[in-house]
Amino acid sequence: MKGTTSLITLLSLSRHLVEKSLKDAFSSFGDVTEVRIVYDKDSGRARGFGFVIFTNEDDAKSAKDAMDGTTLLGRPLRIKFALEKARGGPVVVPRFSYNERFNRH
Repeated sequence: MKGTTSLITLLSLSRHLVEKSLKDAFSSFGDVTEVRIVYDKDSGRARGFGFVIFTNEDDAKSAKDAMDGTTLLGRPLRIKFALEKARGGPVVVPRFSYNERFNRH
């Protein structure tokens, strides 16, 4: 579906990788709107995973197919779509109000 935002998750990132390097590596597959590396709030060190957002799902799929398993700064990349874990679609968790949960008769 063109025009939708596609988020891919990058796992096993080198702690020395910076967001500009990731953007450079993935922008050859299409329009990258955002790149995020997740950092530990206490130490300030990279936690080894991050995200790339494409404006086009086809570009995200091409990037995943081409880059998954390739080595970047000595670490093999593992790439997944953000919701791939939930086989067949997103997991919906029902929300209950306090009264619904604890005032059952």
